Amino acid sequence: MTAGVGLLALVAISAPAAEPAAPDPIFAYDKSAPFNVQEVGLETRGAALVRDLTFTSADKPVKAYLVSPATGTGPHAAILYVHWLGEPKTTNRTEFLDEAVALAGRGVVSLLVDTMWAEPGWYKNRVPEEDYDRAVRQVTELRRAMDLLLTQPNLDSARVALVGHDFGAMYGMIASAQDRRAKTYVFMAATPHFADWFLYRQQPKDLAAYKAQLAPIDPVLFVSKLAPAPMFFQFANKDFYVPPEKAAEFYAAAGPRKQMATYEAGHDLHTPEVAADRVAWLERELGLP
Repeated sequence: MTAGVGLLALVAISAPAAEPAAPDPIFAYDKSAPFNVQEVGLETRGAALVRDLTFTSADKPVKAYLVSPATGTGPHAAILYVHWLGEPKTTNRTEFLDEAVALAGRGVVSLLVDTMWAEPGWYKNRVPEEDYDRAVRQVTELRRAMDLLLTQPNLDSARVALVGHDFGAMYGMIASAQDRRAKTYVFMAATPHFADWFLYRQQPKDLAAYKAQLAPIDPVLFVSKLAPAPMFFQFANKDFYVPPEKAAEFYAAAGPRKQMATYEAGHDLHTPEVAADRVAWLERELGLP
């Protein structure tokens, strides 16, 4: 592994607080709407309770796992996990489930949600002309997921994180920039512009119009709005989808409190070293015992 700065050391330890930018009206939603939570199953795994549930978001139920400590009264830290698009087994809310279970034993409540790319064949079946509208809907769904997470009892609102991988990082940073409720972030293997990935397969009828429509919601435009929250970027040196110049573009756009690490890995970043560094970051930033 090589790191953009010293491992788990921030470029700037302190930064002046900044008022959040006004939320973009295109991502507005009804915050008072009921969640309609339906619990499908409950399992005890070690020191964790894993609830299999659905909740109502923009227009249809979202599958999620709510992982919480089996014992202890809190106050608890909280993490919203957003998965990647990759091999089918982990292209869903299970990607970080083992990590969330382990952290529950240290007092963390986690919500892990399915996204639109968890749908089998989502990428190849997309209609490019619908990408913008579906992106907006996905952002509002992640804002809604954070709402649900923060309604859990005995949470410490000063110790909230978001972890996102691939598309999960990209949509997660856009959603987070709307209200900055997370206090720290881990972003894995993300690319700065939606067009970097959306054009690998289907081509839009009007390429110029398509790029112009997506450009205002490119993730790289939102990552700077998360400052002064500390951010940890994890990239891979064998990543076909995120070449070094794309990783550097993201890192340069982020605020001053940041770290970047590059690993001997592929786009999946499913190695013990990556997970260990991510957990170490969360331990420190969330003040875990």
